[in-house]
Amino acid sequence: MAASISSALLLLLNMAGALLSPRAPPPAPAALTGAGDGEDVDFFFFPFLVLYKSGRVVRFIGTDTVPASMDPATGVASKDVVIDADAGLAVRLYLPNVANLTAGKRGGGDKLPVVVFYHGGGFVTESAFSPTYHRYLNALVSKARVVAVSVEYHLAPEHRLPRAYDDAWAALRWVLENAGAGPEPWLSRHGDTARLFLVGDSAGGNIAHNVAMRAGGEGGAARRRGHPRRGSPRPLLLGEAAGAVGDGGPGDAAVAGADVGVRVRGARRLGRARVLVTVASLDTLSARGRAYVAAARASGWGGEAVLYETPGENHVYFLVEPDGEKAAKEMDAVVAFINEGEQVITASRMDA
Repeated sequence: MAASISSALLLLLNMAGALLSPRAPPPAPAALTGAGDGEDVDFFFFPFLVLYKSGRVVRFIGTDTVPASMDPATGVASKDVVIDADAGLAVRLYLPNVANLTAGKRGGGDKLPVVVFYHGGGFVTESAFSPTYHRYLNALVSKARVVAVSVEYHLAPEHRLPRAYDDAWAALRWVLENAGAGPEPWLSRHGDTARLFLVGDSAGGNIAHNVAMRAGGEGGAARRRGHPRRGSPRPLLLGEAAGAVGDGGPGDAAVAGADVGVRVRGARRLGRARVLVTVASLDTLSARGRAYVAAARASGWGGEAVLYETPGENHVYFLVEPDGEKAAKEMDAVVAFINEGEQVITASRMDA
């Protein structure tokens, strides 16, 4: 890759699984036999979807979308861009109110850090255009003062893994190309890829991890030091994993139950980097996040892994109740991590 993931890989590992708050209860399995229309059920993935043997997929949650807009509450603008029409790959870009930024506050002058975001949803539901993620990205972009690119990757079961990983990789390459001298003005004018973060929740964290491993293996990009300041390691961005973390192979589906210590062995490809993993204590997947951090630290990797834990909360609580006090404190911690050198506000427990 001509450009690079040089400095930042943020592994937001909130071990949050998949937005388990459906708007209406899904039909009982008995109602899914399709007897009335002759369709038989191939697979019922509660509470997300049913796959019929005909190939038809019916999703129960995570299908709502909202248009790109100017958000009146934050002043953040967003727009949708098709980055590969043949592949059907699109992204939603977010830009903060640039007029309100203090030029030169951080090392990039009028340039801003770039966040590449991969949404959660168990690889099978949700969207870069969903109201849940649109709200979250508006808040993150406003508070952290970043340019964000939220990736609309293809979902399973219509598009099985590694399609989501390949889409995520293609989107990252597009970001790096356009942040240099590409035609997308929000990135070419405002994006600083020396401060690049891969961020994801739940399945999106798994995707971010796999993309980071691929970048380290194929492009060597993650090994670049960027512009070190004050002698601290540059942040590397990773993401959140939905129950297990893959080792970066293009066909690695990150099967739950795999040994985490083995699965993070590819962390050595990342060079000096900082990784933030967030977990919620009541999440059944939180042990995986803790194990990920422990394994990364023990792997011989030269970077820094930070664990942030919120007590008394469940999977992706910060998306379910974004206005809550704990969600606000976790957002503060994420923003401080991105804006390296600012004070991290400890909402619950920060284990560095």
